[in-house]
Amino acid sequence: MARGILGVIAGLAVWVISVTAAGVIMRSAWPAYASVAEAMTFTLPMMVARLSIGACATLAMGYSTAVVARRATLATLLPGVVLLLAFIPEHITIWNKFPVWYHLTFLLSLVPLSYAGGTIARARRPLVPATAALR
Repeated sequence: MARGILGVIAGLAVWVISVTAAGVIMRSAWPAYASVAEAMTFTLPMMVARLSIGACATLAMGYSTAVVARRATLATLLPGVVLLLAFIPEHITIWNKFPVWYHLTFLLSLVPLSYAGGTIARARRPLVPATAALR
């Protein structure tokens, strides 16, 4: 149980750090993006970039959650649910700034991508620890 909670916290931290770092990089490397970021008047490529960053961060969140929580499948779903619950009110407030497909793509991908990241982590981990196989 404690590993699951730590996994969820670690996963959420990975998501926040990833998204924040990517946002800083995008603003410094893409002047056109930086000029419209405050007003949130993004072009299609900018919206796709933002969604891609979110998707990668969400996969990383699920992956890191699974690594910390070990094989806890439920733990890999929880960070996605937490983000979904946190972002629904935010997306309601910015509803008119983005097309519907943008909101739906972001919100509806949080839980499945979190789970997918955890699935990748579990698939990469051997079923029998290497030290046990040597005995």
